Amino acid sequence: MFLFQGRIVVQALHQSTIKSLPLLARGKVRDMYAVGDDKLLIVASDRISAFDVILDDPIPGKGQVLTELTEFWLKKLGHVLPTHVTGIAPEDVVTADERDQVRGRAMVVKRLKPILVEAVARGYLIGSGWKDYQAHGSICGIVLPEGLQQAGKLPTPLFTPAAKAEFGTHDENVDFDFVVGQVGLAMAEKIRDVTLKLYSEAAEFAAGKGIIIADTKFEFGLDAQGQLHLMDEVLTPDSSRFWPAAQYRPGMSPPSFDKQFVRDWLETQVWDKTPPAPRLPASVLEKTAAKYREAMTRLTT
Repeated sequence: MFLFQGRIVVQALHQSTIKSLPLLARGKVRDMYAVGDDKLLIVASDRISAFDVILDDPIPGKGQVLTELTEFWLKKLGHVLPTHVTGIAPEDVVTADERDQVRGRAMVVKRLKPILVEAVARGYLIGSGWKDYQAHGSICGIVLPEGLQQAGKLPTPLFTPAAKAEFGTHDENVDFDFVVGQVGLAMAEKIRDVTLKLYSEAAEFAAGKGIIIADTKFEFGLDAQGQLHLMDEVLTPDSSRFWPAAQYRPGMSPPSFDKQFVRDWLETQVWDKTPPAPRLPASVLEKTAAKYREAMTRLTT
């Protein structure tokens, strides 16, 4: 158990142990189980990774935040294209003694054929995009004007895809032609257009809540009829850069609603960025949990 804003919150979950369903995979954060042949149970744990290493100390409540935010955005953006939502309660597909593991942190979703491209939308010049711009004056083959600043707002949002990497390695920025080679021109254009529409609508909404969405990544899949669906997590602090608008200044990396406390603390440690990582102090866990929850509260209330 741990305290958050004076109330008791459930024990952090580092890894789910569902025995009533077949385990298909464990990612950095999510555990995936089969529900029949056409659905999945996706459980968002409280695991956190930094520098591509999964840490031993989970962030209490993180999985609930990721799930609640994803459900919020899927409902808000569902008019743009179909989503993987089924409406089935996670508690209904596991045994009674497993319900505490899924309550508030899991979703039962359609089982889709994933498109193995990270669909990244950027509204601001930061992260790997800033590094590419410094080195080449472009991002993913898109030439940009000279003289742009770090964290500066781009003239127009960009579709800057990435090739999905093997576990433990970084995704690699690629150009639009790479996406065409993976899925064909018509589907590549649809993914690009939908990605930018989703980002633009979300960014406009978040701006009204005092949050800048600097960039985000979406994942898509196809159903048996070949129809494109939005899937996986959507517009969470793990998949996006959320900045408090009141603290935004171009020319510097703004504070963000994510695991920056964890990264900053780890950078002060003697560590070669290979497993195992240093154990996190309680103060870092608490501050990080509070940032995740603040992002959710600002956006959904």
